Amino acid sequence: MRSRIRPSPPSAAGGHSRVLFRLAQCVPFVIILLALGIELSPAHAVITGPLLAAMPALAALTMGPKGPLSAAAGAFTVTVLTATLHHSWGAQVYSNLISLLVVSAASVTMSSAVRTRSHNELKQVRRVAEAAQRVLLRPVPPRLGPVRMASKYLAAETGAQIGGDLYEAVDTRYGVRMIMGDVRGKGLPAVRLAAAVLGAFREAAHYDEDLTEVVHHCAAALERERTALCTVDPAAEDDPTEDFVTALVAQVSDAFVVEVVNRGHPPPLVLRQGKAKALLPASPLPPLGLEDFMADPPAEAESYSFTPGDRLLLHTDGVIEARSPDGDFFPLPTTAESVHPCTPSEFVEHLHQALIRHTHGYLADDAAMLLVERLDEGGRDRLHGPRAL
Repeated sequence: MRSRIRPSPPSAAGGHSRVLFRLAQCVPFVIILLALGIELSPAHAVITGPLLAAMPALAALTMGPKGPLSAAAGAFTVTVLTATLHHSWGAQVYSNLISLLVVSAASVTMSSAVRTRSHNELKQVRRVAEAAQRVLLRPVPPRLGPVRMASKYLAAETGAQIGGDLYEAVDTRYGVRMIMGDVRGKGLPAVRLAAAVLGAFREAAHYDEDLTEVVHHCAAALERERTALCTVDPAAEDDPTEDFVTALVAQVSDAFVVEVVNRGHPPPLVLRQGKAKALLPASPLPPLGLEDFMADPPAEAESYSFTPGDRLLLHTDGVIEARSPDGDFFPLPTTAESVHPCTPSEFVEHLHQALIRHTHGYLADDAAMLLVERLDEGGRDRLHGPRAL
């Protein structure tokens, strides 16, 4: 869970970095133009050939293989043009051209090699990230017990596969149990905390009948992981409120109700007959990790009606706090109500596309969604009839 007030894309830091990078790419060509100006001025006696020969190597630092080739072409043109204009063809000019040819060939070769190596390393990193995602954020099955479901996860970081959001759904003897959470912070510490909470949920969900006990196990796992992180980074002990997780745990059993324990997480939406209603908790509860700073959570989960055909949409605040370029928040309830009847996977895909359109492709925070549809006692949904297991 990251800072919620952010500038419109691109961010200031990112915008400055891109401007500086563009300026660096222009430097070799600016120097070539300066050399041309010198050669056409009364100061043309100044020897610019060695300087021009270095331009392909300079272009290779910030550009791909086309950069050194373009710089070489510019330097070659200036050298030939000025040598012809001043009738200065001789050993010095030929030496400069040979140096330019050698430096250009070396720059293109090295640039291509670096580009290929970087591409291979990026592919390897992505394969590792995808493997980590399959372990940490597994796609939920399309059918569990009396419900159908679908999930969607979007990472805010460019090229990232996983982040601080977490979700899971498991079928237990007590019913289908789900968790949706959001870790404060980002980077590897956030991933570690998310993994700790998910691991505790996956284990406790099968053995604890009381849903609040499942949440307590998640909180205990978070505390252990926070302690482990503090041993690695003592600075993390300075403010114990810096690492916490908002979490919502829900259970759908054979009874037509959904039980919810909300620990500081955005309330889920129940979609019934085309209308969306938020399941607001009776009293706010502290996120996981902040139990020592607030009142003790109540001992019982809250129950809500959840009849056949109803849908439950769990989400992180990266969805509802996603901003348009004008600063408007994403209208999740009205967007969900506008989606035509469809399967859960199609529904979350519609929301995904609407979110991308609203933000113009820029997400300031990770976003996760989990949709659960209640079937009737015969395992049928009202739109498509019987569903195979």
